[in-house]
Amino acid sequence: FAVSATVSTIRPLGSGLINDTYLVVTEEKDQPDYVLQRINHEVFPDVDMVMRNIAIVTRHIRERLIAQGETDLRHHVLEFLPTVEDANRLYAEVDGHYWRLMVFIDHAVTKQEVNPESAHAAGQSFGHFQAMLADVPCQLGETIKDFHNMEFRIEQLKQACVEDRAGRFDEPAVQELLEQLGKRAEAMTEAERLGREGKLPKRVCHCDTKVNNMLFSEDGSEVLCVIDLDTVMPSFIFSDYGDFLRTAASTAAEDEPDFSKIQFRQDVFQAFTKGYLASARSFLTPLEIQMLPYAVVLFPYMQSVRFLWDYLNGDGYWKVQYPTHNLVRAQNQFELVKRVEEAMPAIKAFINSQLN
Repeated sequence: FAVSATVSTIRPLGSGLINDTYLVVTEEKDQPDYVLQRINHEVFPDVDMVMRNIAIVTRHIRERLIAQGETDLRHHVLEFLPTVEDANRLYAEVDGHYWRLMVFIDHAVTKQEVNPESAHAAGQSFGHFQAMLADVPCQLGETIKDFHNMEFRIEQLKQACVEDRAGRFDEPAVQELLEQLGKRAEAMTEAERLGREGKLPKRVCHCDTKVNNMLFSEDGSEVLCVIDLDTVMPSFIFSDYGDFLRTAASTAAEDEPDFSKIQFRQDVFQAFTKGYLASARSFLTPLEIQMLPYAVVLFPYMQSVRFLWDYLNGDGYWKVQYPTHNLVRAQNQFELVKRVEEAMPAIKAFINSQLN
């Protein structure tokens, strides 16, 4: 890569589950340090598409920040370095592995804890992220095809039922869950139908909205920028709104076997929604706003479908600690669906209250 500084040390950084990440420390005080990553091309087979998407997104954000008068670009948008061989190429292939290098954002921290304060910051940040990219002139590629396509996920589950690779289809718990998921299938695929009718647009979305995918200032008072952009791609805006709440607004982990511990956190939902609408309302259509409650129930439903699909297929996608782990996950997420359904009147009332 086109680095002018002298590298002193390289050491592992963070605990990410997908890519291998290293901190590259440089000797010169006037030169930045860097983050070196090996991209997991099992998860992201089209590395060129991933990096092309990222280049489009970061360039557009940088232009928007400059237009707004922001001078500290280094702390507010990721900057990737080109290779020595090609100034337009932001990744290198070495022995079948794919690498990239970006400027390390110093004086920044990540947060793991979800509370109303961090949820509000997340809502503002991801809403602002979408707003800055609402006018991206060129179409991005899907880095993970059909990632949040509910129709596709239901078809996957149906195929798993037909094939019954692990011989689990006839289990009473599986049959009970399939019946409940089936009752909701038509309602949960509304977004795809409206998209085909031209009523619901696809936007540039982050598609992995978690608190730890934002960088905060050292004192925690300011969100500097959104990070981990590998999943940035066209999707319905529900991908960023609903997926955050699926994990953040649940009182239990997604594999908690005691379903009585699963509740829907209104405080986190309200804080995130308030921050999100404050940033995103400027570009959202009336239909997108109207369907935000749908997004809250969609993502635990989708995850229940996906966990059950993996259970029926013999647990080849998610790692399991015991034989029924994926079934428990699927039941857990469906329990969250029911908690969200119970809270739906309050969810709709709160969203409406933010629009007045």
